[in-house]
Amino acid sequence: MVKPALRTKSIGFKVSEEEYGRLETAAQRSGRTLGEWCREVVLNRRETTPTGPSGAEVQALMAELVALRTILLNVLYKQANGEGLTAEVMQRLIERADADKLKKAQARLQQAASSQTS
Repeated sequence: MVKPALRTKSIGFKVSEEEYGRLETAAQRSGRTLGEWCREVVLNRRETTPTGPSGAEVQALMAELVALRTILLNVLYKQANGEGLTAEVMQRLIERADADKLKKAQARLQQAASSQTS
């Protein structure tokens, strides 16, 4: 059995009585001590600004924007070519846009992240 790495460093911060109670309750619900729970939350937290959205929120918003863009471009293309837009045609466009919106959103976000680091 492999021993976990020895923890030799400490991090501390002050909280109000109310905040302490909330943290303690969350730790108890998870079945961990307060220190274990805080360590896990801090180490698993993605870097975001204090008021900024989480990675999941950004992906969800980007997915909806990608789907909306796909639908809009398809509708404009059909109208420019004089094609009609029945409810059935619109439903197919929506379903097709929704089918791969998350995959396209993730690809766009990765592309943006790699262009920022270059």
